[in-house]
Amino acid sequence: MDILISGASVAGPALAHWLNRSGHTTTIVERAPALREGGYSVDFRGDVHLSVLRKMGIFHEIQRRQTNMGAMWNVNAAGKKLSAMPADLFAGDVEILRGDLAQILYDLTKGHTEYVFDDSVAALDEDADGVTVTFERSPARRFDLVVGADGLHSKVRELVFGPEERFLSYLGLYCAVFTTENYLGLDHTGHAHNVPGKMVALYSARNNTEAKAMFWFGSPELSYDRHDVDQQQSLLERVYADVGWQAPRLLRDMRRAGDFYFDSIAQVRMERWSRGRVVLLGDAAWCPSPLSGMGTGLAIVGAYVLAGELAAAGAIRTGLTRFEAAMRDYVRTCQKSGEGISKLMVPESRFMQWFMNQNYKILPYLPWKGLMARSARKTAAAITLRDYSASLPSSSSTTF
Repeated sequence: MDILISGASVAGPALAHWLNRSGHTTTIVERAPALREGGYSVDFRGDVHLSVLRKMGIFHEIQRRQTNMGAMWNVNAAGKKLSAMPADLFAGDVEILRGDLAQILYDLTKGHTEYVFDDSVAALDEDADGVTVTFERSPARRFDLVVGADGLHSKVRELVFGPEERFLSYLGLYCAVFTTENYLGLDHTGHAHNVPGKMVALYSARNNTEAKAMFWFGSPELSYDRHDVDQQQSLLERVYADVGWQAPRLLRDMRRAGDFYFDSIAQVRMERWSRGRVVLLGDAAWCPSPLSGMGTGLAIVGAYVLAGELAAAGAIRTGLTRFEAAMRDYVRTCQKSGEGISKLMVPESRFMQWFMNQNYKILPYLPWKGLMARSARKTAAAITLRDYSASLPSSSSTTF
């Protein structure tokens, strides 16, 4: 088949890899003018996630570029360390910057996949034989299958299923992240400062040569232009105008950052992920939210299952039906792990901040200290993957 994938982050290129191995022709269209290099750290955990990475031939490269982060420290306004959050709580078995993972997947697929940057899907017209895709800039083209792997605010989902308001479930938080200098000299660690309803954090990245600044705050849903970076940065400045520690400097650095990202924390909940010759994948279909720690692993697993079921079925409709059946319970389990965490991530009162700090202090001495990490790995492994090797023959081109 000739298959179009919208989105060049994680799910899209991962799917392209498996489709290429099945003999399909793949094209990826990406709204950004180039591969997105920024973003926060993402992780993989448990045997299911790691087994798919090994099947793809990229596990060792991810290991080579992993963050090797240690504990994250909660600090007061003067920078005094109050308590440590163990790396097991947020780093998984292997953690990597999203931009580095995107580069690995691009390198894996660029020899067989056509990448079209600085463009996006504008309209879809399906008939019995295929889909005519109208692009914002490029001439219209025909495809046998269209995959929307274009994230939380998916254009493909909007065109086929309707406005995103039908599917997004807001979790009460907003997040901003960008790259800046590691001016605190952090060594594979991070510092986070909380005030009621807000958190600002700085953690080292790429072997301490740079740092990631993160802002998390609770709020009712806000109205703003998702494409207006200046408006988003002004909003963040207003929210954090009364926050101390490193917030004033980081807000100044924010204006010079080339990879600023701002968005709500939400989940996507849909009864179906496919319609006709169009299917959604990754955050476009089921975003569990960054709070779950499962989004990137879900994208990798979903790509493997979608390509495998299409290959095993030999027919689009059957393959998409089997894909949804295989992934539905797993997605819901992973989504549940992201619900209710917002109040722990950004406590709303000084008492809850104090309470959480006390818990982190005594956690290393408690018999259930590894319970949360074990629970996360159990969630990540809550699916039994089919072996599609007969349909997806091995290829030496997957190795680095």
